[in-house]
Amino acid sequence: MKIHRIDHVGIVVNDLPAAKAFFLDFGLEILGEGKAEGGWVDRIVGLHGVQAGYVMLRTPDGETNIELVKFYRPADEKDAERPLSNTPGIRHIAFVVEDIEAVVARLKKQGAELFGEIQNYENIYKLCYVRGPEGIILELAEEIQ
Repeated sequence: MKIHRIDHVGIVVNDLPAAKAFFLDFGLEILGEGKAEGGWVDRIVGLHGVQAGYVMLRTPDGETNIELVKFYRPADEKDAERPLSNTPGIRHIAFVVEDIEAVVARLKKQGAELFGEIQNYENIYKLCYVRGPEGIILELAEEIQ
C-alpha cells in the first residue's frame, strides 16, 4: 500500500457564497462547482436524501485543493460553534503567503478576524492566525528571507 498525496480538504459551510468569496479573495482559484445528490452520494456520506452544493478551489500553484460543501438537505440541526485555536480536532489550514501584512489587511476587509498579532518565529517565518467565515481558521506564514 502506498499513499500518493492529500487530494483535498473538505469544509462544510452554511453560507457557500460567502465562503467561496472569502477564499477567492484570499487568492485561491475555482476548479469546479456544482450540485451533488442521489443515492450514490447518500451511500458515500452515510446520510439520506442528500442535496448539496460544492465549490472545489485550489492554490495558484495547483498543489492544494479545498472543497467547500453546503448541505441543503439534510440540514445540520446543531449550530456551529466558534472553536478556539486549541480546541481538539482539525482546527486550521496553513498557507505560505507573500506579504503577510497585506494578506491580513485584505482578509480583514472581508470581515476576517486576526486572533492576536503577526509574530516573528525564530527569524524563519512571520506567523498569525485569522478566522474567516463559518469560523474557518487560517494560519498564515511568510518566510523571512
